[in-house]
Amino acid sequence: MHIHILGICGTFMGGLAALAREAGHRVTGCDMGVYPPMSDQLRALGIDLIEGFDANQLALKPDVFVVGNVVSRARLSDGSPKFPLMEAILDSGARYTSGPQWLSEHLLQGRHVLAVAGTHGKTTTTSMLAWVLDQAGLEPGFLVGGVPLNFGVSARLGQGTPFVIEADEYDTAFFDKRSKFVHYRPRTAVLNNLEFDHADIFDNLAAIERQFHHLLRTVPASGRVVYNGLEESLTRVLAMGCWSEQRSFGSTVSDFSAEGEAHDFQVLRHGQPSGRLRWSLTGVHNQLNALAAIAAADHLGVAPEVAIQALSSFENVKRRMEVRGQARGVTVYDDFAHHPTAIRTTLDGLRQRLGEGGGRILAVFEPRSNTMKLGTMKSQLPWALAHADLAFCHTGGLDWDAAEALTPLGEKARTAPDIATLVQQVCAVAQPGDQVVCMSNGGFGGVHGKLLDALRASVP
Repeated sequence: MHIHILGICGTFMGGLAALAREAGHRVTGCDMGVYPPMSDQLRALGIDLIEGFDANQLALKPDVFVVGNVVSRARLSDGSPKFPLMEAILDSGARYTSGPQWLSEHLLQGRHVLAVAGTHGKTTTTSMLAWVLDQAGLEPGFLVGGVPLNFGVSARLGQGTPFVIEADEYDTAFFDKRSKFVHYRPRTAVLNNLEFDHADIFDNLAAIERQFHHLLRTVPASGRVVYNGLEESLTRVLAMGCWSEQRSFGSTVSDFSAEGEAHDFQVLRHGQPSGRLRWSLTGVHNQLNALAAIAAADHLGVAPEVAIQALSSFENVKRRMEVRGQARGVTVYDDFAHHPTAIRTTLDGLRQRLGEGGGRILAVFEPRSNTMKLGTMKSQLPWALAHADLAFCHTGGLDWDAAEALTPLGEKARTAPDIATLVQQVCAVAQPGDQVVCMSNGGFGGVHGKLLDALRASVP
């Protein structure tokens, strides 16, 4: 089958492209404004990429067009379609479908799907779970919204029955407004946490809770729902009805819990020690991610002791506190944090690792997600950045006043309208021993490399 993917460089669609190629399908695709690591991965696989969404791509005549949710019926200021290829597909009557639906119909049939959902930690927990199953000899397939360093790719088919997938609550496509995860039909569903997000498509937290309950409706009675026992929102979701086995994690009375620091802790199953996990990851959020992965793997018969051993060699995911380099004694990180809670937990984990006198934290971020661009969570930013010594916000493209929102931080906060100014601001104050954490869910204008270049070029 020849599939042509619209929006192929998104993390999900890029992973789908890799899986389809591995399964023997011919894959082509198009997108705009691409950036690594997905663009590099696709080119390495030999997948042809076309820049833009021109209608002439209809001449490729694939068996089906697979449409990513970046595509819409939007019009430009002159009245022309933003995605002329989509208009041509509709006019011609060509066959099209969404990415999640194509995946479900062609690649997930007959697999034991383990779906990892939640506002935060989906990518990391999915990667952890895939690594645990891999090290247990189950040869899982997986599709992750990032690149797990243990595997070096975001997706693979796998030879075994398990298939681990990052289960996103964002909508499927412009013609299918259900959450992506309702297509996956998991036998094991992980509910990591649940906060308000995606203000562009959800009116409130209750609306997202309803979508999470739609996911629970698809889990069979022989399946397992693994949920965070610390989250009231998930308690409400389960109260709507659950027809599957339940296992909790996180709280002291949960089925799976932890004792100790986030980087070195005892794992307890039903209150009994299963082993000690010592690893390089920091932050309570990663401790919870680990418990979720252990509880999900347990559903497939992987003993917690085996899972703990596997996680001790887990290397995290690209763009999750990834060190991009050092210059003049300053360390520059790349991190995907874009929600206020994710920003806070990332910085808190680093602060705990550094300890007292361990150097300053300089937070460099851009409110890039649709929710952040709308300013829905701007009041939470001072709380999110509380563990940073200095905070630098890229304000390009915002319709709200970031400087005003950051006023509670006083002189700790700076704003910059462009990347060049941002780099200049950071380099002007950076000192040996500083930890510069760049946070965005996009390419951030290559700020990481530009910071390192500027630091190397400047005179201490």
